[in-house]
Amino acid sequence: MRIKSLAIVAALALSTAVAGCSTIGSQVFTNNYGAVTDAGYHLPRVPIEKVPFKYRRQIVDYDTREKPGTIIVDTQNKFLYFVMGDGEAMRYGIGVGREGFEWHGTAHIALKREWPTWTPPSQMIKRQPELAKFAGGMEPGLKNPLGARAMYLFNKGGDMGYRLHGSPEWNSIGKAMSSGCIRLMNQDIIDLYDRTSVGAKVIVI
Repeated sequence: MRIKSLAIVAALALSTAVAGCSTIGSQVFTNNYGAVTDAGYHLPRVPIEKVPFKYRRQIVDYDTREKPGTIIVDTQNKFLYFVMGDGEAMRYGIGVGREGFEWHGTAHIALKREWPTWTPPSQMIKRQPELAKFAGGMEPGLKNPLGARAMYLFNKGGDMGYRLHGSPEWNSIGKAMSSGCIRLMNQDIIDLYDRTSVGAKVIVI
């Protein structure tokens, strides 16, 4: 009987792990990276087993005085926190600006776009002349650098030129290789986009 009971406990533990729940009470959404059709675009499955566990979307304990709905970007540790209140936040793995393109400060979400057009800034075109063909904007799609969603960061001076956006390059998460924008896996930016309101405060540390 004891052996049978232990087997039941083990089976329950395994089913919990498969469901994406951690043993410390924080919910991990490992199963939410499958293929999905969105606005007519077919997003492929993210091979999430190749993404370090810490960069997978999960609810974590997070002590902050910022109000729910605030986004806090930890560039050093490559995490983005969406404050949920009651001492919790949804945490996402991110890719950040490479050396020379890092930035810190406070902004707000001024615009949100689904399947946005990407227009490289003139400075980027000077560095990479091959991008001149997109000076008028690159059409939305699976290869578009902004991915499935983009949220545009503004401060008192207006458009900062930085975005929170999706990326088809899931293997860039946890690395510093962007031109200053904060990138998430496409399945993660869709989730964050749905949670975030225009006007939300964004703190980049």
